[in-house]
Amino acid sequence: MKMHHLPKTLGRVAALLAPGLLVMASAAAPTDRATHGMVKRSELEIVDCLLPGQVRQLGNRSFLSQRRPIRTTASECSIRGGEYVAYDRADLQSALRIWLQAAESGDVEAQTNVGEIYERGMGVEPDYEAAAMWYQKAADKNYARALFNLGTMYEQGLGVPQDGLKALNLYRQAWGVPEDNIIYASAAQREQDELRKELEGAIAEKDGQLELLQRQLKELQAQLARQASADHAVEDSNKEIQALKKWIEQLQAERRKNTERLAGIPRTRTPRGTTELAQLPPTADERTLAGMNFGRYYAIVIGNQNYQSIESLATPKADAERAARILADRYGFTVSILEDANDITMLKAINDLNAVLKPDDNLLIYYAGHGARLQSGRSEAGYWLPVNAEAPPKDTFWVPNEQITGHLGRLPARRVLVVADSCYAGLLSTDPSYLFLNDKVSYSQEYIKFKLPKRARLLLSSGGDKPVLDEGSGGNSVFARAFLDELESNQGILSSPELFSRIRKRVEVAAQNNKFVQRPEFKSIKGAGHEVGDFFFVPRSRS
Repeated sequence: MKMHHLPKTLGRVAALLAPGLLVMASAAAPTDRATHGMVKRSELEIVDCLLPGQVRQLGNRSFLSQRRPIRTTASECSIRGGEYVAYDRADLQSALRIWLQAAESGDVEAQTNVGEIYERGMGVEPDYEAAAMWYQKAADKNYARALFNLGTMYEQGLGVPQDGLKALNLYRQAWGVPEDNIIYASAAQREQDELRKELEGAIAEKDGQLELLQRQLKELQAQLARQASADHAVEDSNKEIQALKKWIEQLQAERRKNTERLAGIPRTRTPRGTTELAQLPPTADERTLAGMNFGRYYAIVIGNQNYQSIESLATPKADAERAARILADRYGFTVSILEDANDITMLKAINDLNAVLKPDDNLLIYYAGHGARLQSGRSEAGYWLPVNAEAPPKDTFWVPNEQITGHLGRLPARRVLVVADSCYAGLLSTDPSYLFLNDKVSYSQEYIKFKLPKRARLLLSSGGDKPVLDEGSGGNSVFARAFLDELESNQGILSSPELFSRIRKRVEVAAQNNKFVQRPEFKSIKGAGHEVGDFFFVPRSRS
């Protein structure tokens, strides 16, 4: 077993991309970074850009339309004559200035972007109440991304009261599922039963406390009535009586609140259909199955192993090569491999996909290499470390997760999955797919039919925000071994939540055998346009 003996903020990372051919590329960083491919790092960074208005003709009159906000690269913003903040791009007010006017005019995408800016904080403390308010404005117009984001706020109790049932209902609306659908109805029933049990327990506890306090109050009042002591003793008893009365009033108010919540739990409609849902055939060559188009599959596989200024790793290249082979051969991905990539190469590879991907496509980004987190005040920023990265705190060449998220948000592909053998900072909320599934409802045609049209921006991470094992599993990292073994042995259509459920325990047990604690995570990437979609692995048929 080999672990990184780097500062605490550093750890191993991994990510994947897409379908068909297998392309091998070496991307070692050149000495002269400024002229690498005639592209500057700053040109590839995502910015909040305010484009100039359009000159429009109405009859014999010309007029200039309102300026339009978009998120794009600094290079494209400049080419199109747009305005962006060249420095201090993480400043909250700079980002708000770009989007606020459109949000106030009722643009749902701008309202959702403003909510995300407030939620993430972007250089200042997050304002969850303001985030929830802007999400609500767009959610009222049934905008799926806002509905999902607002659901995560209720799930976590950020800026709004924590309410799992409310979160579930918002996810349902974002997903486009009717209330009487079997998948939603069964999940809602579970949430209702759990909430009802919790509230009934709380009410029973309050009843016991009230009974005890009221008995103490009666005893104290009777004692005071018999008391013939000095005035100061009577005064002390009166104070104790008032304290007990105040305590009783507080418990009664809490009991009333719980009783009202219990009475307000809705009854689920009788679900349509049964738990025995029609299953799809396991494989497809044309990526069209039962009338559903899964689109094309692409993958970028990055294996950063030989670092120039920090400790090198042992397994990223082996992990990346095996991942590329399985994705191409078993699932028909078109795969590009980047070995020992610098910061420009990594960002350019993702940005160049804008000219390749189409709206129905799928993208998998697999990143194997070092990752890091830096803390500033109460906020943390996560990074992928290219091979030209310097040791912390020198983060000049580090690739911020915020920039990766920005690129993912503007890619046209409907479904994107990032597989990271390390931490990916700045992510909130678990993916709600688990809320909709139980042991009796499988990943069926009905599930896929609802999920397939929705945008997905998902992360499968090897170990949250803590260091993870580089070796320990026969030439692969512990996480890569479990992940790739499952993909290689899988025989049917495999959704990303199900893949996570298969590998989670394997990774935990393998890490434990190496006397290490490692827990994979599965999350949505907020701020990148996630709309409760999913990512599906569809094996090629073998005739």
